[in-house]
Amino acid sequence: MKKIVLKVSINCSKCKTQVLKAVTKLEGINSVAVDGEKGTLTVVGEVDPVEVTRRLRKTGKVVEIVSVGPNKPPEKPPEPSKPLPPCCNDCQLVAVGFGPYEDVRFCSIL
Repeated sequence: MKKIVLKVSINCSKCKTQVLKAVTKLEGINSVAVDGEKGTLTVVGEVDPVEVTRRLRKTGKVVEIVSVGPNKPPEKPPEPSKPLPPCCNDCQLVAVGFGPYEDVRFCSIL
C-alpha cells in the first residue's frame, strides 16, 4: 500500500466535496482524508499517483504531489498525564504543636 499526499486548492466545502467525489471513484483506494486548512489530500491504497492527479485536474483544481511512500501505521500519541486530584486518602492533616520553652522542651506531632 502507498500513501500519497497531494497539495490541492481547497477553498470551501464545495471544493472539498468535488475533490472527494473525483478521487473516491478510483479503484484500489483504502482511505481518503482531506485537510481543508492545510490544503492537503491524503490517499492510502494501491493507486497510481499520476491517475489521482489527473482526476483532480479534470475538476479544475491545481494539484501538486507532495509525497509518495509506504503507508506508516499511525503513531500513538503519548498519553497525557492525568492531573492530580486536590486531595486523596493518603494525604492527612498533620498538626504540629510546641510547648513552652521554659523548662520542658518537647515537640509533639499528632
